[in-house]
Amino acid sequence: MPRIPAHSLETAPHESKDLAATLQRRMGKLLNIHAGMAHSPVVIAAYDGISRAIAAHGSFDARTREAIALAVGNQNDCDYCQGAHTVSGRKAGLTEEQIIAIRAGEVDFDPKLAAITEVAREAAARTGNVSEPVWQAALDAGWTDEELAEAFAHIAANLFTNYFNHYAGTELDVPAAPPLNA
Repeated sequence: MPRIPAHSLETAPHESKDLAATLQRRMGKLLNIHAGMAHSPVVIAAYDGISRAIAAHGSFDARTREAIALAVGNQNDCDYCQGAHTVSGRKAGLTEEQIIAIRAGEVDFDPKLAAITEVAREAAARTGNVSEPVWQAALDAGWTDEELAEAFAHIAANLFTNYFNHYAGTELDVPAAPPLNA
């Protein structure tokens, strides 16, 4: 049972309704995560703000964005985000095997993607700290300082949603991610 129940567009606070409606249009339905965030206009606006900033100014392709989300979601054991980003990862061109490998931290199919997901995983696990060997491996794989700075925005956005889901007890309304040991 959720700690913060899901609102509908009709029951959401007035200050949250427009953003909730926008997210509903964007996603095709009002997802439980957004319906929970709608309880607080500041929470839904913060989520929307970082999402819009990434969309407007980010340089990563969908495949990279989803890989980071999957790595961070797995590191934080967020069932909701792992399920949601498994769906969007498929839409971004990742195969089921690649999605599982990313979640498991065993990315052997793309060295550059492996490097950035390891940065994301380590940053999520170590309160933003990334070891020098992991950072250098990302540089050696071809990531620039600008891209590594941008990666932080993606990591932070996913930490925000992972933590909100844990905090609120968001009920899964997306397909569950397949188990890693299947």
